Order: sequence, then structure tokens, then C-alpha cells
Amino acid sequence: MDGPELLAPATPGGTGEPLSALVEALGDPALVLDRRGTVLHRNSAAARQYPSLMPGRVATLALRNPDFIAAVDAVMRLGEPRSFEWHEIIPSETWDRVVIAPLRHGDVDWLQDDNRQALVTVQSLTELKRVDALRSDFIANASHELRTPLASLLGFIDTLLGPAARDAAAREKFLGIMRGQAERMSRLIDDMLSLSRIEMHQHVRPTGSVDLPGLLREVREGLQAQANAAGLKVVLDLPGEPVTVTGDRSQLYGVFENLIENAIKYGSGGQTVEVSLVPVDRPGFKHLVSVVDHGAGVDAEHVPRMTERFYRIDAEASRKKKGTGLGLAIVKHTVQRHRGQLSIRSRVNPGEGLRVEVLLP
Repeated sequence: MDGPELLAPATPGGTGEPLSALVEALGDPALVLDRRGTVLHRNSAAARQYPSLMPGRVATLALRNPDFIAAVDAVMRLGEPRSFEWHEIIPSETWDRVVIAPLRHGDVDWLQDDNRQALVTVQSLTELKRVDALRSDFIANASHELRTPLASLLGFIDTLLGPAARDAAAREKFLGIMRGQAERMSRLIDDMLSLSRIEMHQHVRPTGSVDLPGLLREVREGLQAQANAAGLKVVLDLPGEPVTVTGDRSQLYGVFENLIENAIKYGSGGQTVEVSLVPVDRPGFKHLVSVVDHGAGVDAEHVPRMTERFYRIDAEASRKKKGTGLGLAIVKHTVQRHRGQLSIRSRVNPGEGLRVEVLLP
């Protein structure tokens, strides 16, 4: 390795050994810096997370974070460890705990040691932060969403145990309603769990290969009965050759199943739902999937909020159509995990209802 020799702190009776093997063995990203902040060594985890931090580069120039710069400067001046929490929002929201500690060489005075070095370790806090956020969201939202069906179930149970105990017709009617409420709670919990799994791993990019035309054809097949019942035809406009993207197949299936199912549910004013896949030439993106219905659309003020959790334009209509208010939130987070982009527009062209577009790299 070029530059100063990478030394371990001296031990009694020993002369110190190279740190490279030890740093490489760490599971978290780790760097060794010299007194100028130049990277002497990075382990493979650091190389994956911070490809710009190559040996020989000044770390504080490659990572222009004020807290990081201040912490490195303090450690090199004072010889005391520093730590801080690093929060990033691009390309996805992440949190890390960064610890910078001096590597002392025996009894040599820190300020007089021209070969002083520091060890930087980065521990991901993203999953912990997401768990905390999901816990608070679950308590706030689940308690609100589950209160109504639970109250309904308790009311019907009391009625069946009391006035309607011997009324067979009422019992059959109430049990049917109770089953519907129980199914609603089950769908809600399933969607909450699905959203939590996606959010927990949103910062981890998928690595599988997915053929988009084949996937979209499969989604249409699965929704054919629902489209027939609504009197709609799902029309696909796809290229003849395979179009392969990097992604999680089951999650992308869920994205397009949700979008096409919504178009069938809420676009019943028209005759068709059009799904198209076309190439695009935009920075970072190569493929555009659009789902267009010919229903009534939505007013402009609702569009920016449609991907919020539990946001409903018409709560009663949504419940009648067995919506949980989480579908588009799941779509948004899945698309973000795939480093894609979701856009929703209403009444863009004459006769159109809602147009939803998904850009993928």
C-alpha cells in the first residue's frame, strides 16, 4: 500500500501488526485515515457503500458532510473519539452511527505523532429507525382504522347474545356482516405488514431480473375475472421482445396488480383500462409503464396526497370497494426501493380519468 505504513497500536512486548486484516474482518463499513484525513485502507463493506472513498483520497473531500468533517478534525487535533448520527434522504432515507476513534501507537504523544491514524466505523441505524417509525405509525393508524370494525363486531355479538339469540334470520344476517368486518381487518393487517416489510428494506436495492411484458400479462390474467365483472377490458400495449429490469418480481407484481385493480375499481365509467410499456430516454430511467382508466378521475387537490397512508378521497366508497387506504403507499415505497419514480395525474387528456406512470431504471 502506498503512503504511511498501516500500524496497529503497540502492545507490551510487541511491535504492532498491520490493521488491514482486522479492518477487513469488520462487518460494518470501516476506514483507516492518516492525520491528513487521507484514506489508507477501506474494507469491502466500505467499498460497496462509499465507492468514491478510494485509498489515497481525502475522506473529507469525498464525503462533504459537516458533521463528518468536524469529527475527523477533532479526532486528529485532540486524539479523542467522536461519534455522530448521519442522516441522508437521497436516494432513500438512511441513518448511520459514525464513530471515529484514534489509533494510538504505544506511549507516543498524539500531537507529536506524524503517523497518527484514526479508525472510522459506520453502523447502519436505518432498520432501527424504521422500526420505531412503523411502531408509532401502527399504534396511531391501526387503532383508528380498527376501531370501527371492532366496535361493529362487539355490537353484533352483544345483539346475538341478547335480543337476537333465537332469531335465525337476524343471526344469519349479522354473521355475514361480522365476517365482512373480520375480512376487512385481516386485509388491513396484511397491508400493514406488507408496507412494513418494504419500508424496512427500502434502502436495499433488489438484485433479481424481471421480464416486464411477461409480468404485465400475468397481472392482467389474474385480474381478468374482476375486469369482466366490472364490464371493462384491460388492453395491453407491450413490445414483442422481452424487456428485462432489475427488481423483486413479487413486489413489482404487487405494484402493477394494485394499479390495474384500482383502475378497474374506480374507472368503471369507461370501457377500457390501458396499460402500456414504452422505452424512455431520461436520466436514470429506461422504461415507462402507464396505467390509464376512463373513469371520473379525482380533483387536483387530492392527487398529491393519494400515496399517503390511509388517505381516502371518499372513505365510505373506499371501504365498500374493500380498500384499506394503504395500496398506493405500498406502491410508492416499492417503486422507490427499485430506484424508480411514481407519478399520478388526473384528467390529463380528454376522456381520461386517472393516469399513473411508473418510471424504472
